[in-house]
Amino acid sequence: MLELPEVVTLAKQANETLKGKKIAQVFNATKVHKFTFYNSDPLEYGKLLTGKVIKSAKGYGMFVDLFLDDNTIISIGDGVSPHYYNAGEKIPDNYQLLIAFEDESFLVFTVAMYGFINVYSDGIIENEYHILSENSISPLDDRYTKEQFFKLFSETKKNLTAKAILATGQRIPGVGNGVLQDILFNAKIHPKRKISTLSDNEKLNLYHSLKNTLQEIASKKGRDTQKDLYGDAGDYKTILSAKTWKQPCPICNGVIIKESFMGGTIYFCPTCQK
Repeated sequence: MLELPEVVTLAKQANETLKGKKIAQVFNATKVHKFTFYNSDPLEYGKLLTGKVIKSAKGYGMFVDLFLDDNTIISIGDGVSPHYYNAGEKIPDNYQLLIAFEDESFLVFTVAMYGFINVYSDGIIENEYHILSENSISPLDDRYTKEQFFKLFSETKKNLTAKAILATGQRIPGVGNGVLQDILFNAKIHPKRKISTLSDNEKLNLYHSLKNTLQEIASKKGRDTQKDLYGDAGDYKTILSAKTWKQPCPICNGVIIKESFMGGTIYFCPTCQK
């Protein structure tokens, strides 16, 4: 799923690789995916996009936007994986949208669980989550202060868990169940811990873990569980993820626990994260 470090990585790579490319043709889904959501009829995307040039890209929260001529925007979010192919490379069998450029390179969008592939011809995006992501200060930004983080605790119910305050309700756009695992591990806080039980010092540790963990993941082009624009896994080695949970805790050498919680999977060390 697209989370903040991967969003930042994809936007940077898109600016490096896609900027200046002119769209020659648009191909619609080869395989229907009922949880791929479009803001309008995707069969009309060809008319909206053909002949236009990608000017720039920007990422925020859980969205990556490609800005084209005439205020047109391609916006992707959640479980969409964009993959850029050079001219002559094999076209994958299944995709939810393919954009071919005049130089015969092409951009393929695929969706895993669910995702959004939207085209806005007037530059106006009314999606509430997109607006929230665009207008929020990212934890990767120096302007995201501990005061802003502490404010989350005063504005939410005290019976929320550590997972809930970080990764639900888009309180911190772009922070989801994926990056959450290492953020909480580095802060030594159990994902089920009630926020009402956290001391100010623990909240401060969580704030620093949030910023430092995200910075490290972003600096290494995303997590090793996710792919970048070129189909390569990120260089950040996840501490707790589906790839690592059967390994012992890197701190105490204890057993890592895997559980379902709040609609997703959590991983934690019961010794280090009491």
